[in-house]
Amino acid sequence: MKTKLQKHDIDWKLAKNMCRTTVNKGHSDIEATSKFKLSLLISEHSPIRELKIRWSWLKIKSWIATHFARHRWESYISTRRTDRTGVDRDKLLQSERVQMDCSANAQHLIDTSRKRLCHQASPETRGYWEDLKLSIYDEGHEELFMVMVPNCVYRAGCPEFADCGHYSRLIGKDKGVTSTDIRIRYKAYNKVFLEAHDA
Repeated sequence: MKTKLQKHDIDWKLAKNMCRTTVNKGHSDIEATSKFKLSLLISEHSPIRELKIRWSWLKIKSWIATHFARHRWESYISTRRTDRTGVDRDKLLQSERVQMDCSANAQHLIDTSRKRLCHQASPETRGYWEDLKLSIYDEGHEELFMVMVPNCVYRAGCPEFADCGHYSRLIGKDKGVTSTDIRIRYKAYNKVFLEAHDA
């Protein structure tokens, strides 16, 4: 595993109560159902921003960390400054390993997945995001895992300037990825994803 999950603040009761507030209902102690969780994540309503994951990549190449630093969630990357490391920064390679600590909410994870699970992303970068997705699955957050999909699955077709062919390959493995029912489409993609990762 490349990913070390540090903390997962996945408080579904809180997210559900934020939803209840927005529709003028009082808070409730009743647990959220799996159906509600998946529906809220798929709809991407604002309370999903209360669901947060914190993780570390302890030895990630500097150039891969730079790819992730472009996304709009918190990341803390170990410095490469000469005065802190004692090493001439101009002599450091982009392949040098750094530590990266990250914090993202569910909306961030959905948005980043659209780009970093895309097969036009660098394979090494995609590998780290796939590992995070699997780590979230292993922790039992299946609904969050389900909505972390590449843009072609999210949009039911490739929106890129040049199609890499990944969506066509997915269709060859499970025609469900073409469904206009987003739940069927996501389920089909994740079945193929898990099979590809022997999970």
